[in-house]
Amino acid sequence: MENIQLKKGKEKSILHRHPWLFSGAIDRQSDGLKNGDLVKINNSEGKFLAYGYFNGQSKISVRVLDWDENAKINKDWWKLKIQHSIEKRNSILAGKSCNSVRLIYSESDKLPGLIVDKYDQILVVQFLTLGIEMVKEEIIEILSELVKPKLIIEKSDAPARLLEGLKPIIRIAKGKESESLISILENNLKFWVDANLGQKSGYYLDQRENRKIVASYAKDKKVLDCFCYSGGFSIHALQAGATSVTGVDSSETALNAFEENLKLNNFTNKEVNLVEQDVFNYLRSLDKNTTDFDLIILDPPKLAPSRSSVDKAKKAYKELNLQAMKVLKSGGILATFSCSSAIDLETFKQIISWAATDAGVDVQFMHYFGQPIDHPILSSFPESEYLKGILCKIL
Repeated sequence: MENIQLKKGKEKSILHRHPWLFSGAIDRQSDGLKNGDLVKINNSEGKFLAYGYFNGQSKISVRVLDWDENAKINKDWWKLKIQHSIEKRNSILAGKSCNSVRLIYSESDKLPGLIVDKYDQILVVQFLTLGIEMVKEEIIEILSELVKPKLIIEKSDAPARLLEGLKPIIRIAKGKESESLISILENNLKFWVDANLGQKSGYYLDQRENRKIVASYAKDKKVLDCFCYSGGFSIHALQAGATSVTGVDSSETALNAFEENLKLNNFTNKEVNLVEQDVFNYLRSLDKNTTDFDLIILDPPKLAPSRSSVDKAKKAYKELNLQAMKVLKSGGILATFSCSSAIDLETFKQIISWAATDAGVDVQFMHYFGQPIDHPILSSFPESEYLKGILCKIL
């Protein structure tokens, strides 16, 4: 195994068990070191710190795999880590109200660069880094053995791969493409998922618990679901007794999926209005004097994909929430979310406060939303926390 030696004083992040090592921390490395190689990380005095895999093309030069010097990073090691991650999710599936879950969440499960989502009998796998790309066939074999899925789809098309010097890949790794469309169960509701065509790995599993909480406020309410995608929040609201739902999304494909999910759950006779339009434009176009929504849900895509885009994202989040507040009834409920890891909760609260001031309303923070247990947040890796939300009452 090749070696990397750190500059003096640059071992702090590794000692604190953060899984990333940036190029500026490296003093010297083995002459034969190649991108994708496993490496032993040593401090400035040559003392062992951790094992990881290397990629000199990335700003994150090493991603740490294990801090135990006696560890042997081989197929058995990968199998044990994967098995442990799967076992931690058993409690979610045990209740029989849900058959879909994130099995592996990258660094949070100490498997950097690997994401695996389970949709009933389908697995969608993302290999996001060069190091994990080098062992992906072993990982697919291990997943086949442990989970025994009918179909495994590799959907490695996230922008993060480009930063690793990798091209996007979408392929069938096991099974038949004809089986990629499946009906999943979430909180005893059914949703169609097309693992080949859907956004991300096919569905937004991370909002499973939040959908249920928001729905508990929907009885006898007129609901506006912005960025509704395939109707996750809306259908939960209808199940809870919402009198009507308006779903807004710029994607025709998403709204078609929404319609199919309404049929799947026998909500075809409910009052549902689907609008194909940019959400910002839609909210601005509403007549503030006649609109009477009781509950508005804002679940936009990532508006701050990096630290450099935070200022622009703040303005977008503020505008979005401001327009929503203007069309809510007094006493109405706003469930607002951000999936941008670069926007922390305190910043998001401040944005909501600014929007409330400009809207001329007072806002009570009633509940804070976060990630479910299958998207765990690692204490030594704050970057693993990305999803936050606030349930607000408009006064």
